[in-house]
Amino acid sequence: MAKAMNFGVVGLGMGGHHCRSIVSAKGAHLAAVCDIDEERLARHVKDFGCKGYKRYSDMLKDPEIEAVCIVTESGKHAQMGAQAAEAGKHLIVEKPIDITPPRITKLQAAVKKAGVKCGCIFQSRMDNCNILLKRSIEKGHLGRLIGAHASLPWFRADSYFEGPHGSWKGTWKLDGGGSLMNQGIHTVDLVIFLAGAVKSVCGFYAVHNHKIEAEDQAVAILRFENGALGTLYTTTCCIPDGPQRLHFFGTKGSFIRQGGTLEVCEMGPPKVRERLLNLFGGKRKKQAVGSDPMAVSTDGHTLIIEDLVKAVRGNREPVIPLESARHAVDVACSIIKSARTGKEVQISSMRK
Repeated sequence: MAKAMNFGVVGLGMGGHHCRSIVSAKGAHLAAVCDIDEERLARHVKDFGCKGYKRYSDMLKDPEIEAVCIVTESGKHAQMGAQAAEAGKHLIVEKPIDITPPRITKLQAAVKKAGVKCGCIFQSRMDNCNILLKRSIEKGHLGRLIGAHASLPWFRADSYFEGPHGSWKGTWKLDGGGSLMNQGIHTVDLVIFLAGAVKSVCGFYAVHNHKIEAEDQAVAILRFENGALGTLYTTTCCIPDGPQRLHFFGTKGSFIRQGGTLEVCEMGPPKVRERLLNLFGGKRKKQAVGSDPMAVSTDGHTLIIEDLVKAVRGNREPVIPLESARHAVDVACSIIKSARTGKEVQISSMRK
């Protein structure tokens, strides 16, 4: 049996979840954590029985650390990821990869030069329902895709944006936006994962009910490379808040997913529809669910960590590589640019 890969985690807000996922992951071992907040650092060192570093540079010098999870403020991801790559560490970067396309390009160059592996966190891609929906779309069960619509009606209290660990949120400098770049980036990526690459966007945003710089509501029209049209809506103002909602339709059928429930599945052969609704519909059949391996729910972070271990050992790309994960940031930045200029923005312009 191969020796477990030693991981370090920097940033112990959401990084605490990374720690738990590393402990759960096969082939991985939590060796160290890092945070400038000494109290938070001490608590994680005690809880996980690992080494603790207040300085990121010191953790990168640790020869035992083989991979690093970057879970700091979004606007620091690319720089800290590049530092890890230059130190010869493999890495996993929390969403979004960073908040500007040029920074992500620099991170890609650093990873390539160092010859390390870099996986990215978009755990919705690891969800079994989303995987089966994607397979069904690829098999043509929707026919030619016409519409791909998504909404995220969430709420965040003012306290979310306050305090030593919250004041960076909702800022352009470190968060790169608000409801779109922070909360909504998972939805942006999931729409891309299912519908394909976006060609251009028209967007609007505003600050309605929070004392923050960046938007707490964004709306966009998406034009996909395959010709489909879509809409995207994100907010942190909705009281009460609700679940993410997807509504896709094509020339042969449609599906609606709200939260974890597949509410409508009118696509593909009857057996396909029945299986999807049995597994993920509102009236799930216990027998079918119990006998189908796709019914098993696993933490997406854990799967991504396990995949990085396999990617390093097998010398292959991680399941969510940088090039794939950056498209969501390209799209989000294009929506913000469109809102500011009042013009349709081509996604390709983010690469210039």
